[in-house]
Amino acid sequence: MLKQNKKQKAKIIGVIPARAGSKGILKKNIKPLAGYPLIAYSIVAAKLSSKIERTIVSTDSQEIANIALFYGAEVPFLRPDEIAQDYSTDLELFQHAISWFKEKESMVPDLLVQLRPTTPLRIPSEIDRAITYVKERPDASSLRSAHELPEPLQKMFQINGKGFFKGLFPDDSRSEYYNLPRQQFPKTYHPNGYIDIIKTDAVQKIDMLYGCNILAFVTSFAIEVDEIEDLEYLEYQLGKYGSPIYEYLTKHFPGED
Repeated sequence: MLKQNKKQKAKIIGVIPARAGSKGILKKNIKPLAGYPLIAYSIVAAKLSSKIERTIVSTDSQEIANIALFYGAEVPFLRPDEIAQDYSTDLELFQHAISWFKEKESMVPDLLVQLRPTTPLRIPSEIDRAITYVKERPDASSLRSAHELPEPLQKMFQINGKGFFKGLFPDDSRSEYYNLPRQQFPKTYHPNGYIDIIKTDAVQKIDMLYGCNILAFVTSFAIEVDEIEDLEYLEYQLGKYGSPIYEYLTKHFPGED
């Protein structure tokens, strides 16, 4: 068990998933962004939220755990290897966290607020707005953030076994429907990891992470880190527009950058 300061029990808890493995970028979750490990941005985002009462990091890595503790998160457990693989699901991660709270703290949080390290630049007030929004909607089983795609899925292609483009909607009866103006199709949204909110009662009742009524929370375009070039673009964004999270890091952790 990692050493922790005692924390008061909370009903709204931030969860930052950060396993060690990554195929695209080695040690992606702790890769430096403007001098600070990527995970630090999500930890600070949670700290700057007025709604999140505690923030835990779920990781299988002692190295990531130590970094998370340094930047102010709790790491009450190390995630078991069997649910920290490439094929492991978010549902397993959250079921494990819920079981830990039940066993160790004799309670289950009402909301688990997932902040993925790979979407580092957030506005803390937007986190609070999302939490307020989902709390006002008892009919919602969860909330997910997404930004609008510039083109609807009906305009996109897959490649068939012979190397030819093929539309994604073969049952659409309109001839060459993919050439129609985009305004004739419904808007399409891409989940971006800015914020996802899990209602724990729904997870426990239906054994699904998001359930059937996923509340839509639309954000501006959010960069997700998959390639080194994404980090380079985020550094450009920080230099041009700044960030309250980056300002907090430079003020409270001087010399790290």
